[in-house]
Amino acid sequence: MNKLSALIATLFAAATLTAFAQATPATPAKPAEPAKATGTKATPAMPAMPAKPAATAAKSDKDDMNKDKNKKKKVKKAKKEKTEKTAAAKADAKKAAPKKDDMKEAAKK
Repeated sequence: MNKLSALIATLFAAATLTAFAQATPATPAKPAEPAKATGTKATPAMPAMPAKPAATAAKSDKDDMNKDKNKKKKVKKAKKEKTEKTAAAKADAKKAAPKKDDMKEAAKK
């Protein structure tokens, strides 16, 4: 038992010596240097913009909605005119196209 405790004591002593007997660095780390001035002056901050009243904001929202409605109306009107034109063109094409009976007679001749 004495041998065991002596062995543990020597191992502990060796471990502490190796832990605390490490070499220190040659030169300690230098602290960071502050930033150098470049010679330009700081510009003052811009003044704050005054707040718009809530009523003005609501009016602009209504104006935007009215513009959107007008655009939708224009688009619907344009689509309607386009469909009318295509319908008229189809009707003209049907009138101008020869009928099957006429084609058969022309083929017989």
